[in-house]
Amino acid sequence: MATEKTVSQIASIAKAASLQLAHLSVEIKNMVLEEMASALEAGCASILQANAKDLEFAQKENISGPLIARLRLNENKVMGMAKGIRSVVGLEDPVGQQQMAMEMDQDLTLYRVTCPIGVIGAIFESRPDAVPQISSLCLKSGNAVILKGGREAQYSNEIIVSLITDAIDKIDGVPTGSVQMIKTRSEVVDMLKEEKNINLIVPRGSNDFVKYIQENTRIPVLGHSEGICHGYIDSKADLDKAISIALDSKLQYPAACNAMETLLVHEDIAREILPPLVKQFCLKNVELVGCDLTRKIISDMKPAVEVDWDTEYTDLKLSVMVVPKLSEAIKFINTHGSGHTDSIITEDASRAERFLDEVDSSSVLWNASTRFADGFRFGLGAEIGISTNKTHARGPVGLEGLVIYKYKLIGTGQTVAEYSGDNAREFKHKQLPTS
Repeated sequence: MATEKTVSQIASIAKAASLQLAHLSVEIKNMVLEEMASALEAGCASILQANAKDLEFAQKENISGPLIARLRLNENKVMGMAKGIRSVVGLEDPVGQQQMAMEMDQDLTLYRVTCPIGVIGAIFESRPDAVPQISSLCLKSGNAVILKGGREAQYSNEIIVSLITDAIDKIDGVPTGSVQMIKTRSEVVDMLKEEKNINLIVPRGSNDFVKYIQENTRIPVLGHSEGICHGYIDSKADLDKAISIALDSKLQYPAACNAMETLLVHEDIAREILPPLVKQFCLKNVELVGCDLTRKIISDMKPAVEVDWDTEYTDLKLSVMVVPKLSEAIKFINTHGSGHTDSIITEDASRAERFLDEVDSSSVLWNASTRFADGFRFGLGAEIGISTNKTHARGPVGLEGLVIYKYKLIGTGQTVAEYSGDNAREFKHKQLPTS
């Protein structure tokens, strides 16, 4: 078990495993994923027993409602974990994909080919279903992973990791250290010092938590700190469509990072749409706070304060702002949003295209709920997290975000000296078709 080894030993084992994983055939990788899915199905009762212990602990510790919602498992969720793993099986192998080919000169050819990142350190809160998601994506992309879940999900995470590692051990050629877990905060501190063995940290949690990770490691960090997501109802919106999308964006899963936290409404449509929309929100016990213009229409709504526009509630609370024009909505989102997910509801294609082009977020949507911004729904099989970084991966991070690339240059004895001086050969730099 992870607790019997130091973090340095765990990281070293993961590094060695990653070098083997990088060269596994897609057939072997898919075989182990199928074994993992079957193990979760067979171990459903054990998983739910462990989860019950976690829920009991969470209630005693007065863990917040949104975190408990993410923590809670049932049979359908466990079966969904297995289904999610099998969806990764069906995806193309992201390793060894030729991205570029170039004839630099005769018999001197350059290729750019995808390869695994190496060792991933994944740190997350409350959601035990993240364990199979992250593990399956890392294995399929040829990466080893070190997992650290929240203490509130300790028992659930332990049994799921145990089932996964037992499944790995059944498949010849898959290294034992492919999936490992650490348990304590002190181990996280030690993990952040393992820049020689760990290649990427993916934190999923609060803004303060992600900032702590970023400020206390030399390892590259991929993740998002907050999900301050917006829905904008344009003056050209279909009312029924707008109400349905806005309700779904907030209510389908309020604790999710892609749930809507601020609703923007064009002033030309505000008096028509806000009363019926507010009525629906109130029926679902949503606490509403609004700007001065909003409160002129809904007089009993509580006033919003400045901090509301910059807050991720992850709960049944929503800020409402009336704006005079599309450009103000875009400006507001780019000022107060977190670069996560934002949606416009309109029947005007030109307005929609402007919104999609100018809003600086990792996912921008037109006439669709913000809740669609998800790795599984985007066809990525699952996601290791959602990135608001402007690095090699942005938005829901699936297999493509877990590979990098290397250059392969194939020659026949050429030297740089041949391409220097008065009689230097010239490069062709001819682009070739990729295979």
